[in-house]
Amino acid sequence: MSFLPPDAPLYNHTLPQIEQWLKDQGCQQNEAELHCWHVKRPTWQADLSLDVEQLTVRYIEAGENHQDILRSFKYSLSREDIEQAVFAGP
Repeated sequence: MSFLPPDAPLYNHTLPQIEQWLKDQGCQQNEAELHCWHVKRPTWQADLSLDVEQLTVRYIEAGENHQDILRSFKYSLSREDIEQAVFAGP
């Protein structure tokens, strides 16, 4: 599957392209809730949600006192910017 240039806003990508991009990043789709994804890295893990206007990321137990950290990224940001922000970790 071909992608648009990395500097293209995420909203210009089709849903199959976004899903493939998440798979390429090592994310696994929730079979019961298809808009939800999970990614696990050696030092952190997160749940991602493809919401209507933004990608929401919840870094699990990544904050002080093992609190979750919640961040949101508008689809108007480029795929590259979102990738760098989300997958750099909390």
